[in-house]
Amino acid sequence: MTKHIACGDVVEGCAFMASASTEEALLKQVSQHAAQAHGVKEVTPELAAKVKAAIQTR
Repeated sequence: MTKHIACGDVVEGCAFMASASTEEALLKQVSQHAAQAHGVKEVTPELAAKVKAAIQTR
């Protein structure tokens, strides 16, 4: 099963999508995207919870 996320489910209007074989690998991609595209320097527990809630397994 592959893990998927659409950033737009967390940040309205963002078209970034990512997928990976593990949640850890997916979260690494999301963290890099958040830093580059949204200027996120630190992932708060609240943001982490929103991101994890948006992850889908297919």
